[in-house]
Amino acid sequence: MLTVDTIAAFLKDFAPIVLAEDWDNVGLLVGDPSRKVGRVMTCLTVTPASAAEAIRDKADLIVTHHPMPFQPVRRLTTATTTGRMLLDLIAARIAVYSPHTAFDSAAGGINQRLAAGLQLRGIWPLRPSDSGLGDAGSGSGRWGWLQEPLTLGQLADRVKQFLSIDHLQIVGDPDRAIRTVAVACGAADDFLEAARDEGCDCILIGETRFHTCLEAEAAGIGLLLPGHFASERFAVECLADVLAERFPQLEVWPARHEHDPLRWV
Repeated sequence: MLTVDTIAAFLKDFAPIVLAEDWDNVGLLVGDPSRKVGRVMTCLTVTPASAAEAIRDKADLIVTHHPMPFQPVRRLTTATTTGRMLLDLIAARIAVYSPHTAFDSAAGGINQRLAAGLQLRGIWPLRPSDSGLGDAGSGSGRWGWLQEPLTLGQLADRVKQFLSIDHLQIVGDPDRAIRTVAVACGAADDFLEAARDEGCDCILIGETRFHTCLEAEAAGIGLLLPGHFASERFAVECLADVLAERFPQLEVWPARHEHDPLRWV
């Protein structure tokens, strides 16, 4: 019999909690570890739409990239969106597990998959882990080199194709030649300096601040911004495949009703 704890143990091995950032809230966040599991939904974020989908489709466990709750909850009432979702999930006996930044940094995690999707060679963490795991492939962010140089515009097209998106933002000359590339999913302002230290020509991050764009421009580093959602959602779908392969007796699916709240008009 598979239980919440069985799935949690696998996820802790796949994305070791020791890799998570100190400020993060990862692991089993809601639910009974001994409860039987037959249906699992993965999602980027627990939202009213994805929570309703999990309840409607009778999921036993949600594996969400972004933690919920993230900050300590002092009151659990229907007065807040988080409170309403938590109360509904608890009433439906749905557990919630989040790997978040541990999944970002794992050897088979989001940034590794993002770098591989861009066809980088010699992929290595921007900040190698000192967790003592003995896993040379783990750490924060990634960087590598392109087999053949591309222009910044051509690399942007490759990003759009890999992430199945129509638009992204760039900082830098689209005709500039790019050979070494860094990646860091989500909100990743603080990786610009590490990319510069490694001599990267360009860094892809999910989203950033205006002043980080100015810093990149001044440093002569190209910047690709596909959006927070796009930079991570693809990996949620991959994680559903990983769980389905490891536990073929489970029914696993990525949330069908979550979307990027940002729109291009």
